[in-house]
Amino acid sequence: MSFRVIISDDLKKTLVILKRKDKTMFQIIEKKILQIASLDPVSIQHFKNLRSPLSEFKRVHLGNYVLLFHVQADKIIFEAFEHHDKIYQQKR
Repeated sequence: MSFRVIISDDLKKTLVILKRKDKTMFQIIEKKILQIASLDPVSIQHFKNLRSPLSEFKRVHLGNYVLLFHVQADKIIFEAFEHHDKIYQQKR
């Protein structure tokens, strides 16, 4: 079962900028999103759940950056991509 992918507006803005400025990182993110979306519900539990107040999110590290997402039924919502120092402070 593959999930339906939804990308938040904030992440879309970030991806547009990355596509222009850092094409390699953009391709890494794109590949990771497709990889996560192709997983089954059991395999997706492999990704780490965050602690409160971000407990509804899962994360995946891409170098020094973090991609946040959460799963709702048959869809995966990708929320943010930011440096690991900033993302946890920003989302509180």
